[in-house]
Amino acid sequence: MKASAKSGSASWVRWPVVGSASLALLWLMIGLYGAGQPVWAVVLLAFGGISIYIYASARTLAWRYLFPGVAGMLVFVAFPLLYTMQIGFTNYSASNLLSIERARAYLLDQTTVDEDNAFGFTLHAEGDASGASGALRILLTPTEGALAATRYLSPPLQLDRADATRSPVAMQSVSDGMPLPAGAPLALREVIAHRDALATFRLALPGGKVIRYAGLREFGSIEPLWESVADGALRQLSTGTIYTPNHRTGFFETAQGERMQPGFKVGVGLTNYSRMLFDPDFRGPFISIFIWTVIFAGLTVLFSTALGMTLAVVLNWEALRYRTLYRTLLFLPYAVPGFISILIFKGLFNQNFGEINAILNAVFGIRPAWFADPFLAKTMILIVNTWLGYPYIMVLCTGLIKAIPADLYEASAIAGAKPLTNFFNITVPLIAKPLTPLLISAFAFNFNNFVLISLLTDGRPDYLNTKLPAGTTDILVSYTYRIAFTDAGTNFGLAAAISTLIFFMVALMSLANLKLAQVNERKG
Repeated sequence: MKASAKSGSASWVRWPVVGSASLALLWLMIGLYGAGQPVWAVVLLAFGGISIYIYASARTLAWRYLFPGVAGMLVFVAFPLLYTMQIGFTNYSASNLLSIERARAYLLDQTTVDEDNAFGFTLHAEGDASGASGALRILLTPTEGALAATRYLSPPLQLDRADATRSPVAMQSVSDGMPLPAGAPLALREVIAHRDALATFRLALPGGKVIRYAGLREFGSIEPLWESVADGALRQLSTGTIYTPNHRTGFFETAQGERMQPGFKVGVGLTNYSRMLFDPDFRGPFISIFIWTVIFAGLTVLFSTALGMTLAVVLNWEALRYRTLYRTLLFLPYAVPGFISILIFKGLFNQNFGEINAILNAVFGIRPAWFADPFLAKTMILIVNTWLGYPYIMVLCTGLIKAIPADLYEASAIAGAKPLTNFFNITVPLIAKPLTPLLISAFAFNFNNFVLISLLTDGRPDYLNTKLPAGTTDILVSYTYRIAFTDAGTNFGLAAAISTLIFFMVALMSLANLKLAQVNERKG
């Protein structure tokens, strides 16, 4: 009876909550649809409907625990990936940011002031200089070089009750005998305070011409620069030239191919991907950067492993005194934040003032140009990254060596084996299998080691005569950053295509890592 009563009370609570959540979902969906976002409205409806079903139905008990993780993975992993891939198939860049509708609307909104018929203006308080009535008059004066020579005065206006929908204010010519305002014109600061109200006024001159507020110092005739014509094209009114939208290039173009900025975003298919393979101006630095990225990641793992494993073996020698002190000192590079170590090394390798060149100059009489010579710059990067990475490998190898049974070394010693024999026949075979997945992870990490390249060399020295900015020490991720956000790049579509390629490479490494882990688990 008690269980039945609890179930009944739970239903009384659950269904009102479900109803409220459904109404809130519908309200948000209608709001999104009304804001011109039908796709996002459908996505919200689907996501919200599934959420309500999972937490309201008694048959989806397990999914109540899985759904937050799955939803988070879809929102924060799958969606950014798919969105990046989608951008890779477009011409999205600094000059092609807008949709065609927004680009057309931007051009149609462009206006210019007819300077031949522009008037300067001043504001004057109505009545005495104190302006107690609160009304103001606008006095129009022809600007220098304007065709008009007559001054005009408005009737008293209440600017604090300005209304954009009001009728044009009839201006009267001062030459008709109308007296000028007695007070001095308002200061610029007070004109600025009335700027929003002035922008709503239209002033009708005696000939019927209507002028508008055109700036802090003038009213004038504001003329559009563009007009819409058939087939979505635009006519430039000053020249009469027709610009037709080209959905292949993403620009409004003349018959001769002259482009008008801004462009608009269009799909370009596999163009960004094919540039990596078939554009000789792009292919050269891209392939060199790709090869250097693989070499950089591979040599970093190789050098760090060799150094870290050697130190781990040496520090595992029982007869060595102060082993703990040595291990602590050698672990220090890993304890210091990486960006600080990189910046310190950047100073140490300075060609003119760095301590490394000072020592080399004193001993060998040379001052290597670490940041100007491509080979030396790459050597410097490998030295710094090995310094940053060996403590991690040393700690891993130390733990793995501790797990090797001591009996094996004792038996080897009885057989008269040397230390190198123990290392190659006992230590390396036993730690290689568990260490391999970790080395693959280290390779994948260094494949995208943006911080090191950005802080140490910023990808430089650069390749010469390339269309896109590319450095000899750039790796793929830093190269992508330069294309997308720095130098003369801002080509988001191309950067997204490269990012997609990097993603699949790292995904393949992760799959290899998983396979190796499964093989090791089965053999273990």
